[in-house]
Amino acid sequence: MRAHRRHHRTTPRTGRLLGSLLLVAAACAMATGAAPVHRANATPMDRVIPAPASVDPGGAPYRITPGTRIRVDGSREVRGVGDYLAGVLRPSTGYRLPVTTEGHGGIRLRLAKGSYGDEGYRLDSGASGVTITARKAAGLFHGVQTLRQLLPAAVEKDSVQPGPWLVAGGTVEDTPRYGWRAAMLDVSRHFFTVDEVKQYIDRVALYKYNKLHLHLSDDQGWRIAVDSWPRLATYGGSTEVGGGPGGYYTKDDYKEILRYAASRHLEVVPEIDMPGHTNAALASYAELNCDGVAPPLYTGTQVGFSSLCVGKEVTYDFVDDVVRELAALTPGRYLHIGGDEAHSTPHEDFAAFMKRVQPIVAKYGKTVVGWHQLASAEPAEGALVQYWGLDRTSDAEKAQVAEAARNGTGLILSPADRTYLDMKYTKDTPLGLSWAGYVEVQRSYDWDPAAYLPGAPASAVRGVEAPLWTETLSDPEQLEFMAFPRLPGVAELGWSPASTHDWDTYKVRLAAQAPRWEAMGIDYYRSPQVPWT
Repeated sequence: MRAHRRHHRTTPRTGRLLGSLLLVAAACAMATGAAPVHRANATPMDRVIPAPASVDPGGAPYRITPGTRIRVDGSREVRGVGDYLAGVLRPSTGYRLPVTTEGHGGIRLRLAKGSYGDEGYRLDSGASGVTITARKAAGLFHGVQTLRQLLPAAVEKDSVQPGPWLVAGGTVEDTPRYGWRAAMLDVSRHFFTVDEVKQYIDRVALYKYNKLHLHLSDDQGWRIAVDSWPRLATYGGSTEVGGGPGGYYTKDDYKEILRYAASRHLEVVPEIDMPGHTNAALASYAELNCDGVAPPLYTGTQVGFSSLCVGKEVTYDFVDDVVRELAALTPGRYLHIGGDEAHSTPHEDFAAFMKRVQPIVAKYGKTVVGWHQLASAEPAEGALVQYWGLDRTSDAEKAQVAEAARNGTGLILSPADRTYLDMKYTKDTPLGLSWAGYVEVQRSYDWDPAAYLPGAPASAVRGVEAPLWTETLSDPEQLEFMAFPRLPGVAELGWSPASTHDWDTYKVRLAAQAPRWEAMGIDYYRSPQVPWT
């Protein structure tokens, strides 16, 4: 499934002649102090994904050299961004690139007052250096992602490359359209290790996502240790779709994921799905079942058959314990309680359950997030609902969500037939599902979150999310193949001004990302809709 590459071949004689000419050219350049004649042009400033809010190109480019320094102020957060940038640049350039508070020129990262918001930045590039300015470290980090894309794709390689390392001259001023730009990873259907989750974090950070939604529990597996209910992880986490070994995160594992995500300025949003999608919990503890009988572990892919026992008080003791322990571990503001596809829970019981559970989340200092079925109950004040419906979702269901939005509930948009990264691209895609239809790259990109849900005010939209469910995905390469090239497009919908959204120009910028993905070792789908070079 690895993307096909084209390789150009030369004859031995041609290769020797070309090598001789390059050696002569390099010697001349060294003698005169000029740049090598094979120097590539700098990447244009408007080639970035997500599209910046404002680009003003012009002036001489900046060239990273062995003498370049990464200059930071004395704060720990800014130095952390500087260290991150150095870690990206050193392997491919072979330069020392010291991170320092001293010197002039080079690459400067600075915090300053301005109209950047919490995540915006300004990037100024010229012959004497590059300066990234932001109000907060998150903005500097996002600016670094822009700088990264302005450098040649070879900068992503883990071995020394010839360069040159040019950054186009000009100015980028950039702030995000929405504050919620999330990627969701389902670690329940198939379990992914801490290192595999870290790798996915790095992939999404490149495109300025700011949240990682972790789907930690489902019918097929419970993935987080809970001290007060230990069998959830040790038994409920012991399998996965297809009957594999499963796995779970210890609390230290989870803290390491949180730490790593924070270093990439991603806020982790943990999800414990309830009252449905709970077979792993029901199998672990018989008392959570209405009949007191634990079902067997489940390794299939059907949905909607499981439910916590809404009428039992032990159910709410269980929820309280799980939320308390998870909230204590999680520094982020949100806790996702699921609520989707509770087909075996009567609606009256569903509403009663949500009425009991939402205050528990608030009691432990977190804000409720739920799938859009929460709108059929009564969302708590400040709650967010995540809409995953389709174009063909009933008008009544859409109207229910829109009414909640008009009443003050915030919306996260992740329509399954647009943003679900596990949907097949075409009927021939070897991985993924197709219950929401086929989702080619243009369909994933070509919609406006502000105008998507009829009757919902644009002001209610908090942002977008790209979920990646894993019923058919069991290794990182499969995750990448389904995420790329759709993941950057959803990022652009969340970050860039609506005025920049244009498929014909976007697909050209997207095609230009392919050499970068190849340098990073990312597998991807070569959609015929994109003019790959």
